[in-house]
Amino acid sequence: MNTEKDFSPLTPNIVRALNDKLYEKRKVAALEIEKLVREFVAQNNSTQIRHVIQILASEFALSQHPHSRKGGLIGLAACSIALGKDSGLYLKELIEPVLTCFNDSDSRLRYYACEALYNIVKVARGAVLPHFNVLFDGLSKLAADPDPNVKSGSELLDRLLKDIVTESNKFDLVAFVPLLRERIYSNNQYARQFIISWILVLESVPDINLIDYLPEILDGLFQILGDSSKEIRRTCEVVLGEFLKEIKKNPSSVKFAEMANILVIHCQVSDESKLTNDLIQLTAMTWMREFIQLAGRVMLPYSSGILTAVLPGLSYDDRKKSTKEAASACNHSLMKLVTPEDDKDEEDTKSQTTPPQENSPPKSQEDLNDSLNASQDSIGLSKISFFTPAALDRAQVTLDLDGIVQVLDRHLHDSSTGMMTRIAVLKWLYHLYIKTPRKMFRHTDSLFPMLLKTLSDESDEVILKDLEVLAEIASSPAGQTYNSGLCDSSESKTELQVPENSSIGQQLVVGSKMADSSPSTPSMNSYFYKFMINLLKRFSLERKLLETRGAFIIRQLCLLLHAENIFHSMADILLKEEDLKFASTMVQTLNTILLTSAELFQLRNQLKDLRTQESCALFCCLYRSWCHNPVATVSLCFLTQNYRHAYELIQKFGDLEVTVDFLMEVDKLVQLIESPIFTYLRLQLLDVENNPYLIKALYGLLMLLPQSQAFQLLSHRLRCVPNPELMRTVDDSKPCNTKRSNQAHVDYTELLQHFDRVQSKHLEVRHQRTGRADHTDRKLAL
Repeated sequence: MNTEKDFSPLTPNIVRALNDKLYEKRKVAALEIEKLVREFVAQNNSTQIRHVIQILASEFALSQHPHSRKGGLIGLAACSIALGKDSGLYLKELIEPVLTCFNDSDSRLRYYACEALYNIVKVARGAVLPHFNVLFDGLSKLAADPDPNVKSGSELLDRLLKDIVTESNKFDLVAFVPLLRERIYSNNQYARQFIISWILVLESVPDINLIDYLPEILDGLFQILGDSSKEIRRTCEVVLGEFLKEIKKNPSSVKFAEMANILVIHCQVSDESKLTNDLIQLTAMTWMREFIQLAGRVMLPYSSGILTAVLPGLSYDDRKKSTKEAASACNHSLMKLVTPEDDKDEEDTKSQTTPPQENSPPKSQEDLNDSLNASQDSIGLSKISFFTPAALDRAQVTLDLDGIVQVLDRHLHDSSTGMMTRIAVLKWLYHLYIKTPRKMFRHTDSLFPMLLKTLSDESDEVILKDLEVLAEIASSPAGQTYNSGLCDSSESKTELQVPENSSIGQQLVVGSKMADSSPSTPSMNSYFYKFMINLLKRFSLERKLLETRGAFIIRQLCLLLHAENIFHSMADILLKEEDLKFASTMVQTLNTILLTSAELFQLRNQLKDLRTQESCALFCCLYRSWCHNPVATVSLCFLTQNYRHAYELIQKFGDLEVTVDFLMEVDKLVQLIESPIFTYLRLQLLDVENNPYLIKALYGLLMLLPQSQAFQLLSHRLRCVPNPELMRTVDDSKPCNTKRSNQAHVDYTELLQHFDRVQSKHLEVRHQRTGRADHTDRKLAL
């Protein structure tokens, strides 16, 4: 530095001492500067004071020479001490050069800068608050300083500044939040520790309402919660805990909507399975649970994003038990928010509240995708696409049904989705069909194929929930207005066709009106018959599903809808089934269910006495389809006490192709006759005179059987019939069974003719199949 230059009012001795490399000499110069400035203060000579500060800043603190910079720093601190309470008038000039030295490459000089600023702030106290942002900015850099002395000095200054902020009621939070939002994304541990400590201090000050600005920093807090330092994580947990307590105390002023998407993002775990990720997810899930319970329907517009985050958590194992419980609570609370009022059209809702705002564009599909595909990566808010939560009117909250259905459908399609998640998805669909049926039926065509596919699920509980959804679709009155195709176009080649002269189809669907198949059956909507068609189609395509779960599915449907509707419709559809082998297998399955399942008790009783026209119509409908399986047809006659007709059918068995499978079915029928279902039939053997055709039909079965265990069983039963001499055929003109005298009219001749036609068709198909097999064998031989 040029010592000959004029630095007045600083004397040459002061200038020389400030440039000296010895600290003691610079300190003497500082005392002289302090004395000089005090004189100027006494004279109220602000011009000279500013001149001294300007010289110390530009000629010393900002000098190229390191010793001069050190002298300038101690000189500025001396000026501040001399100014005392008046230092606030010159703070900008005092602080700026000192902060510049925070960036010096010399660690000793950075330390002296800390020391100088500490003295300036200590004197000015509350007067430094207008300059808080620049001080905070400088301190945040020194918090990560590699030199321990500099770090120690910055911590001392930091504590002083915190004391000042805590004592003052003039802190400008509005001006500070943008800086805090920017610096909170620092990846440096020391910087994070510095940031989190300041947030904790500001939160503890009664006059500072940081909760209003929580949406600005919440994402950053969750980022810090994932820090590798246990101490930083613990401090961040404390801060988040304090915020959550404050939210619970005064929820009316909390901006729930603006923070919903932040929680959605952090509720999702990244691919890396780390302890910190688990902590972030659990904390975010806990917050989400509280938000849903406190904010209520305000959270509904964000329900699709919430479900995206929450549903996977329902399938966590015991290692994440707490997160799973929080996810379950979130899911349950969110579901309760959906009410029948959400089924109203948006136009109706708006007309009941306030007029719609002009120039408000509708949400595009791209916006919807942004909201659903919340990033699982830990990134800053500036890189995240959010919903538009700005000024959500609580009175006009609308359910994001399209988004919810998209999320639910996506989880059903995902093969990696856990069982509990699939169950929750189906519970949601059922709940939405109950609460918002009109809107949900707009999505039925897209959901239906996946719901059918879910019937192949490994879990019985999933299948049960799936059937509940399908049953609600089939029986809901809202389904009447949506009568469109539900079949999967990719499998349209094998689609089962609705019979042209379908009686039940006409009964169940008549325009917008419905007629029951009998007075006892509840009305079904237009989707019911389509459901039955597609269910049989699925059984046809997946024979393993029919074998392993077919009976279970049909039994549950009989409980959920109505057994008569189920059997009537399936029989009607199978009547025109072109795959005769499948039709026979399906009839055999239905017949076994009819004869053995407790769920079919009422239907069996209805068929046992054909006293009404409705029961006769049901019998005839079943009979025509049951003809695909001769043994099942006979068992149906036994069930309905049509013993003479059963005998006439058995007489025709001699013309049929008797295979091992056929004999096995007869064997099973004999076993069924010994079951509790046919107790009434066995008791009727006591009345030989009025039941001769029953005995003849049983003897016919006996003659069909080889001398097997079933043969011995039936033979022994028939030997128990009392007084064999009474086994004579009575006059056909007399009623054979007084109990059947009131039976409604059934044209059995026409039924026998139908049986012959069906069996001829089966025989023709078998011959064709045999012919093709022989032709193939000949080709192989050649």
